[in-house]
Amino acid sequence: MRPRPEPGEFEEFQASALFCPRCQRAQPVRERLLLVLPDGELREYRCEACGTSVGQRRVTAERPSLVPGILG
Repeated sequence: MRPRPEPGEFEEFQASALFCPRCQRAQPVRERLLLVLPDGELREYRCEACGTSVGQRRVTAERPSLVPGILG
């Protein structure tokens, strides 16, 4: 039986290689900012060899905690 991962252990994941349909094999990828959203960012993975878009990931921004008494 495998031990259960700690909560939050894999909260952030970045791909280093993904399958490219144009190259027909797994290729190293570059991540680039695609869109800035109110709650984070949308990022795109592109094949380093041919530039084809091979995936996306959404990065959510942490919401700042409100400290009582500072604003009023």
